[in-house]
Amino acid sequence: MAVARMEQTMRWFGPRDTVPLAAIREAGCSGVVTALHDVPVGEVWSLDHIEGRKRIVEAAGLTWSVVESLPVHEDIKSRSNDWRRWIDNYKDSLRNLAESGVGVVTYNFMPVLDWVRTDVGFLLPDGRKTLRFERLAFAVFDQFIIQRPGAPDDYDDQLVAAAEARFRAMSGRQRDTLARTVMLGLPGSDDAFTPDGLLSQIAAYRDIGPSDLSANLFEFIAEVAPVAADCGVKLAIHPDDPPFPVLGLPRVVSTQADARAILAASAIDANGLCFCTGSYGARPDNPLRDMLEEFQDRVHFLHLRNTKRDDAGNFHEAGHLEGDAPMSGIVADVLKIMARREQSLPMRPDHGLQMMDDHSKPHYPGYSAIGRMRGLAELRGLEEALVNLTNGR
Repeated sequence: MAVARMEQTMRWFGPRDTVPLAAIREAGCSGVVTALHDVPVGEVWSLDHIEGRKRIVEAAGLTWSVVESLPVHEDIKSRSNDWRRWIDNYKDSLRNLAESGVGVVTYNFMPVLDWVRTDVGFLLPDGRKTLRFERLAFAVFDQFIIQRPGAPDDYDDQLVAAAEARFRAMSGRQRDTLARTVMLGLPGSDDAFTPDGLLSQIAAYRDIGPSDLSANLFEFIAEVAPVAADCGVKLAIHPDDPPFPVLGLPRVVSTQADARAILAASAIDANGLCFCTGSYGARPDNPLRDMLEEFQDRVHFLHLRNTKRDDAGNFHEAGHLEGDAPMSGIVADVLKIMARREQSLPMRPDHGLQMMDDHSKPHYPGYSAIGRMRGLAELRGLEEALVNLTNGR
């Protein structure tokens, strides 16, 4: 049986990205994963706008087959205000993407905040810098910087006391840096949160618990999955990052059980997963290879990323072959899945560590050029070795 290869891509944030398309092609990618970051969340992605972006990508010798992400409006998540309009817009955007030949649409259902880190320049012993989530630092932000009502109730007494001591010991500059880091906003956007704006959005979820948010997600899927199926688009939901509640907000795409429930909410094949080994892998109770085996028919997009956890609940982005995720086994499993399905799956080396010239060049956190190129090279080498072993070479 022929062994399919992964479709190797990198994320590109559009014409303003400091990493140009030429560099992505030179790294060995065949395509990019991108989005129309300039369109306000909830508004329709017009066919003309999509086609214009596609022409830019193709002029660089690359393809655009995966969207990351088509954002879900907060009103949809909370099922409030103008949520019906935003769902109708979402369907129109899916139809326009399908007409332009974009086959996979990634989205997430994280309330208010997208991914969350407390340090975007965590120094590793070898000089590389990476992204880190520290529970204590986040507790400082939650309780003493934005002063979320009820925040102390979400932490044990020891962590509350430790957070107060840390806050008192921090300089004003350190507090500002932590605040800016947590409130970065959506990837690819220059619009950061403000403390008042963040607290206001959190308040909108005051009466929404995990079961309510799950119900809203399942209803959203029931609305949009048939449309996606009709026009030939695969939906790929990205897991929560980090995969546990933050700021008192529920998170419902964090575990194996969550993914199982999401797929059961609609048996339509278009209702699928973006399997992110970094996000799912930040929880020690997520058995990544078992999850791949269980969900293999509904995995439409791969984020191959690694994290290193500690016993205190902290984690940092590790090199692609260096963290807690068993990357060689994961890639071997992916090759088997693609061979059985007789199709390639799009993959990107999610996040990259700052190294070499990355340290002196501007880039969105996690998306430096050389760090991602190293990750891609490691994954390509791993895939090549496994394919050769399979073929007996």
